[in-house]
Amino acid sequence: MSFAGKFVKFELMLIFYLFLLIVFSFALIKATEILVEGLKSLADSIKIGKFALTSFILALATSLPELFVGLAAAFRGKPSLSLGNVLGSNIANLSLVIGGASLVAGSVQVFGEILYRDICYGFLVGTAPLILLLDNRLGRRDGLILLALYVWYNLTILRGKRQEMWEKGWTRRLLHKFLPKKHGTEWAKLFLGIILLLLAAEGIVKTAESFALGFGIPLFLVGLFLVAIGTSLPELAFEMKAIKKKQASMVFGDLLGSIVANSSLVLGLVALISPIKIFYLQEYLLATIFFILIFGAFYFFVRTKHKLERWEGGLLFLFYLLFAAIEFSRR
Repeated sequence: MSFAGKFVKFELMLIFYLFLLIVFSFALIKATEILVEGLKSLADSIKIGKFALTSFILALATSLPELFVGLAAAFRGKPSLSLGNVLGSNIANLSLVIGGASLVAGSVQVFGEILYRDICYGFLVGTAPLILLLDNRLGRRDGLILLALYVWYNLTILRGKRQEMWEKGWTRRLLHKFLPKKHGTEWAKLFLGIILLLLAAEGIVKTAESFALGFGIPLFLVGLFLVAIGTSLPELAFEMKAIKKKQASMVFGDLLGSIVANSSLVLGLVALISPIKIFYLQEYLLATIFFILIFGAFYFFVRTKHKLERWEGGLLFLFYLLFAAIEFSRR
């Protein structure tokens, strides 16, 4: 085959795999939207605080793409894809998502409760798997530690609300919401959303694996960028709407809760199923350094003026472009 023919074949393969990733990512987004809408109505009915509930329920919902992709990758014996996806999603959340959302929708005010306590807790849990990976392996024991951190974070966020939850009959109302009485349509939608998530996640993992093999790109890098951007789109859509409505607690609750869910719940479950080993140390270290730098920049911005301004969001967005440029310039 001539050089021109090989080049055309290369382009067609690239377009084909990117098209599949876009289609499966779109399916993930639509499935997540179905579940998020249901959980929003739940949030409105049980009323235990927007930040706490967003961190716990809505952040978990918008992290479902990472969770299902991670589980699919773990069962296929490709946990490095999930590690790249989680680390890439966390970086994207702190730069593309919150930066892009504030750049488009405007500045967002930060409140003291979020500023002084929950950002620190989010950073602690977000860096926990990076610390556990110092021996280049995330084993089943590490997975249990991460799951324990996920439980600790959410109990801490909900602390002080437990009495209020009890007095207002939160548990009874929550159970009532999930009982299938007179809610056949809602249950059908939830079931459809979960099935769609499972199928889309499996499709993304298979496509990412084929893409990595076909183009000689580490599976970790495919997860770090292509898959991570696709699975971070639900957070972007949610936070843009929240910023426009001036709901700062919802913005930061979803942002920090998603980082925590990705770093602890997702990686914890993946490590339990299929322990993670680092094969591409330089790429992983660069991503780790940028995660810490971007988180530090984000904290500095919101710490100085209790506000994330539009130009600061734009700067966070540029940090991601710099990260991508440096990572791929090494290939």
